[in-house]
Amino acid sequence: MNTQKPDASSVNDIFSSSFLFGNVGAPFVIGMAVGYFAKKMLRTALFLGGAAIVLLFASEYYGISHISDIQLQQAANTAASVAKSSGNFLVDRLSSITSKGVSGVAGFFTGFKLG
Repeated sequence: MNTQKPDASSVNDIFSSSFLFGNVGAPFVIGMAVGYFAKKMLRTALFLGGAAIVLLFASEYYGISHISDIQLQQAANTAASVAKSSGNFLVDRLSSITSKGVSGVAGFFTGFKLG
């Protein structure tokens, strides 16, 4: 087992590979993975929510249930606020990975864009 310490010059050198990977590369990849997952889960939740609404509309058409437009809008507003707070939680958590937090958040938005 080799427990060799990096020399002091590479730790303080902001262009060294160990500094860049630890402070820029790894948080970016973590953020990208979280952003990609968040986008896929959001799309899945929207798909399932849309399917539920269509089923509610169909049940209303056949006289099984009655849906108030106000209640439907309130449910949509509640779901949107939950999704927003969830997104804010993820961005706040990713920004605490490194001292500046920029690379983790940039990775999140890149992964979200790719997802």
